[in-house]
Amino acid sequence: MQLLLERGFDGMTVDDVAEAAGVGKATIYRRWASKEQLANDAMSDLFDLEIPDADTGSIAGDLRQVYRVALAFANSERGRAMIRLAVSEANRDERSAAAYRGVLERRIELTAQALERARARGERIRSSADPVLMVEWMAGVFVIRALTGQPMPPPEEADRLADVTLRTIMEP
Repeated sequence: MQLLLERGFDGMTVDDVAEAAGVGKATIYRRWASKEQLANDAMSDLFDLEIPDADTGSIAGDLRQVYRVALAFANSERGRAMIRLAVSEANRDERSAAAYRGVLERRIELTAQALERARARGERIRSSADPVLMVEWMAGVFVIRALTGQPMPPPEEADRLADVTLRTIMEP
């Protein structure tokens, strides 16, 4: 992942990965049939590690925690590089786009589970609360900011952004 972030997809080679891992190139190819598969797995794993699920006991707490972690990640050098890489690679290669969709689908599933936990606790979640839109709006903020070179919202904005989401998913 580090080589991918430092050099981009085109600048990274399987030889470089093998050397950094201290193994032969054949070892890499036994696990990944192509450089694209290797890169896609690395991107998927990084997003899953960097933005874990939250279960704080309330949907508001869950959103605030996930947003704080996501914003801290998006504001880190590694996070910014990862977002830029995901955007550029998803547009270049369908397999990369599929890997990025997989990351989003996992986050959508975690969000759907958080909504179900909230309903089970008796929280007044609207029936129209859409986990797809909940994930896509925050991902959209990151993508737009990466594309335009604007700074990411800082982690201190997590509560404000969570409040925007809560207004759309909670019954009055």
